[in-house]
Amino acid sequence: MAALAAPGAGHAHRGRRTPYARRDGTPPGPARPGGEHGEHHGGRTAMTARDGRRASATAGRAEETVDAQGSPATGGPGSSAPEVPGSPAPEGPSSPAPEERHARPDDTVATVVRQWRAVHPDLDTAPMEIIGRINRCAALLQQAEDAPLRRAGLSRPEFDLLGALRRTGHELTPGELARETFSSGAAVTKRLKQLTERGLVERRGDTRDRRVAHVRLTDAGRDLVDGLLPEQLAHERSVLAGLAPHGRDELAALLSELLGRLEGRAGALRL
Repeated sequence: MAALAAPGAGHAHRGRRTPYARRDGTPPGPARPGGEHGEHHGGRTAMTARDGRRASATAGRAEETVDAQGSPATGGPGSSAPEVPGSPAPEGPSSPAPEERHARPDDTVATVVRQWRAVHPDLDTAPMEIIGRINRCAALLQQAEDAPLRRAGLSRPEFDLLGALRRTGHELTPGELARETFSSGAAVTKRLKQLTERGLVERRGDTRDRRVAHVRLTDAGRDLVDGLLPEQLAHERSVLAGLAPHGRDELAALLSELLGRLEGRAGALRL
């Protein structure tokens, strides 16, 4: 029984193993940190390497799965291709070019301008594009608005004389009527004679100067103007209905500026 170890002897060496001699008889080497020998440490190293390769393989399969599902990096199904600086934008629904959006429909003045440019390429036709359209609009408007005047037996100049008397609200001399209607004195005298014969206007002489006559509307002339004017305004309103309100205001301002310049030139020429 003497071979039995004393009590507690086995516990004294727990946690530290006694190194044994190697098989070739060489003394054991120094213990590895943590009390483990090299072969045990090498076993852990081999296991760590295998674990790393297994983890890398798993990560590779996960990346392949993500790429197959469409990641932003690979541009797979359901992904959007990455934007490269300087590259053209992806094609979408085509939109008209600026010149196409603002292109005006062709009109008679545009045709005339194009014809002049063909025979005179060096000719500046820009004024024709504005003045030509103003003249063309005036001609078309007058043509449409003269129809009810003709039915009433009036010409446009005669209606202008009646309108001048109606809107001023008082008598006018033939000279004043000429200035109001941009007509010559001789033309006004002739028209007043015809309107007087029809009972639409009355003439009376000046008490101080018999050479001067005063013209006023009769009740028949007033009723005729009041019946025709609303019809003309209704036609003009329908013509302008296609323009936006701000466009009408801008057009009126531009035409007012142009008319002021023309009237100023006309006044200077008369002087």
